[in-house]
Amino acid sequence: MKIFISTDMEGTAGVVDWSQCIPGNPEYGYYRELLQNEVNASIKGAMAAGATEFLINDSHSSMQNLRPHSLEGNARYLSGKHKPMYMMQGLDKSFDAIFFVSYHGSMSSEASVLSHTYNPRAISDITLNGEVVSEAGINALVAQAYGVPIVLVTGDETTEVETQQWSPKVKAAVVKKSITRFAADSMHPNQACDLIFAKAKESIAELKSIPVPTIKLPATLEITFHNNDFADMAAWLPGNVKTATKKVAITDADPLALYRRFITTVILTRSIVEWS
Repeated sequence: MKIFISTDMEGTAGVVDWSQCIPGNPEYGYYRELLQNEVNASIKGAMAAGATEFLINDSHSSMQNLRPHSLEGNARYLSGKHKPMYMMQGLDKSFDAIFFVSYHGSMSSEASVLSHTYNPRAISDITLNGEVVSEAGINALVAQAYGVPIVLVTGDETTEVETQQWSPKVKAAVVKKSITRFAADSMHPNQACDLIFAKAKESIAELKSIPVPTIKLPATLEITFHNNDFADMAAWLPGNVKTATKKVAITDADPLALYRRFITTVILTRSIVEWS
């Protein structure tokens, strides 16, 4: 049984500030170890329920946050930030289940620690078919394309709710309660890992009852940017339609094609920061 694990970092128990999860900062080393422990807890939980193969897609910041030799389950490790499929690189139809570990809420959420949606410097809001969507929901497009269910998500309670919107039966390990965007009541790291282990084991044991996402197609992602410059640049891409001063819509009947166009849009708009 093969498990695809996409890892972020903002959803780790104890993380409440960018300084804790950006490489080069003094506290980063400590908090990357907490992330590593949570990832390993999910692997061990899945193994306890019969999973045998794992691919970890490191999807946070420079995407090289984990220590490969310390990964449980002889997991393969996909790292590095130049990935055409970004947080979902490596997924294909051969996998049986998807884990989202240390995920976070959308930029539009009221209180989710370090909330953002792909590019916080450019994007203020994203909707999928008219509903606010988080990174987990956008990534569900790829899960749907390959027919693989999202069975586990870890993070705060907002992350649970926003993931369940697109994968209603996903198991959630809520390891902290967000107070504001920069404050949270977190479980002790050991207890957080115990909970993730238990939920991962449960998700694999109940795998057959957890369906693949069924997002209505054709689907539309509408992106609201912080300013018109980003929207203008996004509209350079064929098929991207500017719908308002700061909004661009992307529509496609193929969920994989829609995701790829979205990722290309995000990467393109990142370059504007270098110009300003």
